[in-house]
Amino acid sequence: MKLLEDKVVLITGASRGIGKSIAEACVNQGAKVAFTYLSSDEKAKALEADLAVNGGVAKGFKSDASKFDQAQSLVDSVIEEFGQVDVLVNNAGITRDNLLMRMTEESWDEVMNTNLKSVFNLTKAVMRPMLKARKGSIVNMSSVVGVSGNAGQANYAASKAGLIGFTKSIAQELGSRNIRCNAIAPGFIETEMTDTLDSKVVDEWRASIPLKRGGSTKDVADLTIFLASDMSTYITGQTINVCGGMLM
Repeated sequence: MKLLEDKVVLITGASRGIGKSIAEACVNQGAKVAFTYLSSDEKAKALEADLAVNGGVAKGFKSDASKFDQAQSLVDSVIEEFGQVDVLVNNAGITRDNLLMRMTEESWDEVMNTNLKSVFNLTKAVMRPMLKARKGSIVNMSSVVGVSGNAGQANYAASKAGLIGFTKSIAQELGSRNIRCNAIAPGFIETEMTDTLDSKVVDEWRASIPLKRGGSTKDVADLTIFLASDMSTYITGQTINVCGGMLM
C-alpha cells in the first residue's frame, strides 16, 4: 500500500520548484492532489496532465490563497470534487528582498499576505472538514531564514518565523482532535531559480554546508510525504530543518 493512498492533498503554489516536486511525490504515493495556481490556465492543465501519468489524479484550482474568501471557496470546491481534504500543504511563497532602509511598505505587505496570511486563510478553511473527520495533517513551508534571520530579507524572515509560531499554536489547538500541524524549514534548495545565480556564489554556498551540496526539491518532498502520512502520527508542532546541516 502506498503511503498516501485514499488521501486527498491540497497544495498551494505547486506550479514549480518545491511545490511541483511535492505534488509529484504525493501522486506517486497514491494521493489525489488538488493544487492552486494564480495565472496560466495552460500551465495548470499541463501540470494536471503530468501528474495524471500512470493513473494519477490531480486537478488545478485558480485561487489566490492570500484572499480569505477565495481560500474558503477553494476548499469548498476541493471537497465538492474529491469529497474530503486530508492534508494541507501551505507552500505558496514569494520574496521581495531588500535592506529594511530601502524596503517599501508594498514589499512588506505583499510578502506577509502571500507567505503568512495565506496560511491563516487556508488553515481556517480546512479546519471544519478536518474537525468533522477528526483527522488531518497540515504542513507549513517555512525556511531556515525564519529560524536564523538574514540581512536583506526582514520581510521574508518575519513571515517564515511567524509561520513557525503559527504552526506550534495550531498544533496545540487541534491536537486533541487528531489534527497535526508541522513546519518544514528548507535551507539552500537548488531549483530553476538558483540556476540563474553566479556559479561561484553557488559553489561557495555548497562549500559552507556540512553535507557539501545544495538540497534538492525531492529532499523537501520526501519529508512532506512523511509528515502527511500515517508514519508520523505522533509528530506535531515541530519545525524540521532540511538544510544539510546548515543550522545545527
